[in-house]
Amino acid sequence: MQHILEQILRYVINYGILLFEYIGVAILIVTGVQGLIAYIKKDPHMRLRLAQGMATALTFKLGGEILRTVIVQSFSEIAIVGCIIALRSALTFLIHWEIKHMEHEEEINNRREREEREPDGGEGEE
Repeated sequence: MQHILEQILRYVINYGILLFEYIGVAILIVTGVQGLIAYIKKDPHMRLRLAQGMATALTFKLGGEILRTVIVQSFSEIAIVGCIIALRSALTFLIHWEIKHMEHEEEINNRREREEREPDGGEGEE
């Protein structure tokens, strides 16, 4: 009975890994195509949207790797999966840092544009 439950768990996890991997790849492809279109249109928000899509795709791929840790059986497999998780986590962290930096720059630019439209800052209205 235990063997049958282990096999069922293995199948469920393997399909879950595939599902997360495919979702991550699909998000990455869609984001890449949207990024290319935005680049051609010279959209100023293209980098931010591309980074957000990549972060989302990496999150799904990371979920697949975490699921993979449930079914590994040897130390070498654990080491490989651990390295993959560490690498994807570092990439996700860097992308999120870049997103914060871009959002901050965008906020500063928006503030400057508002100030340029209102040269006196709205003061002195009589």
